[in-house]
Amino acid sequence: MTKHTETATNNNPSERNVDLAFAEAKRMIDLIATPESEVSDQDRRWVAETTYQNFHDHINKGFLEYRKSVTETDDFALTDWYGEGSILRDVMGREYIDMLGGFGLYSPGIRHPKIVAAVKAQLDRSPQYSQEMLDPLRAHLARVIARLTPGDIQYGWFANSGTEAVEGAMKLAKLHTGRSGFISTLSGFHGKTLGSLSLIGKSVYRKPLLPLLEGVRQVPFGDADAVEQVLKCAATVGDGIAGVVVEPIQGEAGAVVPPDDYWPRLREICDKYDVLLIADEVQTGFGRTGKIFGVDHWNVTPDIMCFGKALGGGVVAMSGFFSTAKIWKCMEPNPFMHTTTTGGNPLACAAALAQITVLIEENLAQQAAEKGEYIISKFKVLKEKYPHILQEFRGRGLLLAMIFPTDEIGYKVAAGLFSRHVLTAGTLTNAKSIRIEPALTVSYDLIDEMLRRVEDTFASMTV
Repeated sequence: MTKHTETATNNNPSERNVDLAFAEAKRMIDLIATPESEVSDQDRRWVAETTYQNFHDHINKGFLEYRKSVTETDDFALTDWYGEGSILRDVMGREYIDMLGGFGLYSPGIRHPKIVAAVKAQLDRSPQYSQEMLDPLRAHLARVIARLTPGDIQYGWFANSGTEAVEGAMKLAKLHTGRSGFISTLSGFHGKTLGSLSLIGKSVYRKPLLPLLEGVRQVPFGDADAVEQVLKCAATVGDGIAGVVVEPIQGEAGAVVPPDDYWPRLREICDKYDVLLIADEVQTGFGRTGKIFGVDHWNVTPDIMCFGKALGGGVVAMSGFFSTAKIWKCMEPNPFMHTTTTGGNPLACAAALAQITVLIEENLAQQAAEKGEYIISKFKVLKEKYPHILQEFRGRGLLLAMIFPTDEIGYKVAAGLFSRHVLTAGTLTNAKSIRIEPALTVSYDLIDEMLRRVEDTFASMTV
C-alpha cells in the first residue's frame, strides 16, 4: 500500500473498537521506543503507509493535496521521523536539509542537546503542576524574560501557542483600556483562533468565518500615517481603540521589513492617542531577525509583547505575552481572568529556560545576522543571473524570503528544491514567496549546499 491508497485499514475507520485502539496505540509506542538502528524495513513501511491513510481518514484529506511530501513523492509519502541540527530524515531514511525550521520553531536547531537534557531532567521530577502549589519554573522564567525584554516589561503569562499569546494580549489591552477596537495590518498574520483571526489581513482566512470581532481595522504595513489617520478618525467619532497590533517584520507576508522610521513613529503615535502598542514577536523573537527581539532593530519598547515558536526551543510548545507593571495591574483583582491549565507547564518552562541560555551562550542573534547577510549576498548574484525567476529577496537575519513573479514560478521553485532534498515552503499570506527560515545554528556548509541546489533549480527552469 502506497501513499495513494484510499481504502481504510479496517472496514469502518470510525467504528468504536477499544481493543483495536489499545493495540494500535501500543504498536506505535513500542516502535518509538525501539532504537533507530533496530527499526525494521517492514515497520518503516507500515509507518509511511498508515500515516498517509490516517491523515486521509482522521485528520484532513485536504492536507494531502497541498503537502509536497505527498504530491512530489513518487512512492511512500515523506513521513517525519528523525531530526538533528538542520537535517531531517523521513521514516524511509531519506535526508533533507531543513531550511524551513518548523516555521521558526527550530531557532536553536532540531533537538538541541542542552534543551532536550533540561526537559528530560524536569520530566524525571514533575511533568505537570499541581495547579495549587506555586510553580517555581514558571515564576523563574517570567523573571528571566523580564530581564531579557526591552524597557519596563515585567509581568507575563504563558500559554502553548502563538495565537493564544495574541489572544491574551488582546484581552489585556481591552481590560486595561476599557476599549474594544484594534488596528492591525494588511497581510499581517497573528494566528487562527477567532480573536487573533480578526487581526489577520487576508480574506481567505477571514471571510468564511465572518463576523469576527467588531472594531478591528486593517491598514497597510509600514504606513505609520495610515495608523494615525485611523486613530484620529476614531477619536473624532468616539470609537475606542485599545491597541495597535503589528509584527516587527511581517513573517507570513514574506519577510517584509518596514521603513526605518515605522516603529519609532508607531511608538510616538500610540503615545499621542493613548493606545497600546502590541508587538507580535511570535516569529521574530529570540534571535530570528539578528536581534534578540525584532523591535530591537529600532530600539522601541512596546506596551505588550507576544512570544511563541522558538520560545520552547523547538522541543516543547510554548508561548506567552508580557507587559508593564502599570498595564498588568488590571489583571490583579481577579487573576483568573486569563488562565490555562497546561500553559507554562514545567516541561515547557524548562525548555524555554534552556533555550534562553543557548540563545545567549551561542550568540544566536549574531549568528542569524551574519548568516542572513551571507545568504542575501548570494541572492544578489542569483537575481542578476536569473532575473526572470528571482524577482526580489528580502528579510532580516534568518527570516528571509525569495519572491517570484508568479505563484506558479514560486511553486516550481519549492517543488524543485524539494526534489533536491531541501525542505522549505511558501508563506500563508503571500503565495509568491518562498521562505528561508533555518535554524540559527545552521552551518555555512549547509547554507552553501542549499544555495547550490537553489541555483540548480533555477537553471533547470530556464531550459
